[in-house]
Amino acid sequence: MAQKPSIPKGTRDFGQQQMAARNYIFDTIRSVFKSYGYAQIETPAMENLDTLLGKYGEEGDKLLYRILNSGDAFTGVDYERPLTPQVCEKGLRYDLTVPFARFVVQHQSEISFPFKRFQIQPVWRADRPQKGRYREFYQCDVDAIGSSSQLCELELVQIVERVFSLLDVRVCMKINNRKVLTGLAEVCGFPDKVVDITVAIDKLDKIGLEAVEAEMLEKGLSPAAVEVLRPVLRLQGSLEEKLATMRSLMAESSEGLRGLDELEELFGFIRDAGVQMPCQLDLSLARGLNYYTGAIFEVKALDWQIGSICGGGRYDNLTGIFGLPNMSGVGVSFGADRIYDVLAGLDKFPASLASGADLLFANMGREELAYVLPVSSALRCSGASVEIYPDTAKLKKQFDYCSRKGIRFISICGADELASGVIQIKNLDSGEQRSFPKEDLAGMLAFLSA
Repeated sequence: MAQKPSIPKGTRDFGQQQMAARNYIFDTIRSVFKSYGYAQIETPAMENLDTLLGKYGEEGDKLLYRILNSGDAFTGVDYERPLTPQVCEKGLRYDLTVPFARFVVQHQSEISFPFKRFQIQPVWRADRPQKGRYREFYQCDVDAIGSSSQLCELELVQIVERVFSLLDVRVCMKINNRKVLTGLAEVCGFPDKVVDITVAIDKLDKIGLEAVEAEMLEKGLSPAAVEVLRPVLRLQGSLEEKLATMRSLMAESSEGLRGLDELEELFGFIRDAGVQMPCQLDLSLARGLNYYTGAIFEVKALDWQIGSICGGGRYDNLTGIFGLPNMSGVGVSFGADRIYDVLAGLDKFPASLASGADLLFANMGREELAYVLPVSSALRCSGASVEIYPDTAKLKKQFDYCSRKGIRFISICGADELASGVIQIKNLDSGEQRSFPKEDLAGMLAFLSA
């Protein structure tokens, strides 16, 4: 009995039309990154496990895919000790930021700072698959490292605005600052619980206020501490009103006040730059990754129900883990797979993506092939996408091929065309048919682009 083909849950195949749509996303994002002076790098799919562990919090570590050592991995294993470190020395990357930090330290002598880079590569997480959440997915990361100026944050806000403007998707960016969250931990009397508080707050949209409060109590916060945090999670009003309320609450936290100062400066830059995308101060935004130290961002689509489609933040010492301290950076990551789902759901992909080649030359026989082959090559060199049907088949079959692949033009060159030295091309959408001298590439290209 033949084996039934399948793929792991949380992964997907992408056919030709889907890849055309994905490349439309990648090309759009890449073009915006380049327009702001960012250059592309790539890092390996696997990293040493000690590079990855401890960078994403306890929950993130659980989602890392470990890779078994090859060869004699199980020879001489001491089963009295934890098994994973003995048989797994590598893991699939969980995100692109930690490998980027490793790259910066490893290649620091070759880099000019501030270093502005982008990556478009897949990442892997041993997560529970569900709508909008996959085990293998692409991230499109853009980071600037080597400067603490919040002009870098502004640039990322502008990049997000430009990308989604080009994709014709309405979005809202939520902004907070990790120093504010650190200040909250201080003023509620549990400065050692910053990670527990931020991980809980980060789930507010998913599980609601009561469940977040219950989780903080389970993590050891007192009811009085939760009471201090409650009005912050429910904070309403204008930007100025929110900042004023928080300044009053954090009067005794210098770290919290610094975070509020940074937020005020960043929102001032956003206003001065004329950013039209809605940007909101959201003091419940935490983003559970441990390495964030300043501004944090999250972007959601306004017209399609799905999780965040872009997010990131400021990290002041991620490279310090690898031996290069005090190297501040900031970045955002575009979730290409979720963006794909949004564009598909809103029917925002350009209709032209469904097209195959621009032109199909029908196969009318050996002599006719010799006539059209140099023309097809010349058109390709001039930028047209051209196919030649591989078999001598009935014209109906060749017309059906055009229909299935979305090819808009067909050229049928038989004995009459050969005798006249012309190329006949038909627009299958309009029915218009024209003949061009064999050498008139410009005329053919103009007709194909009409």
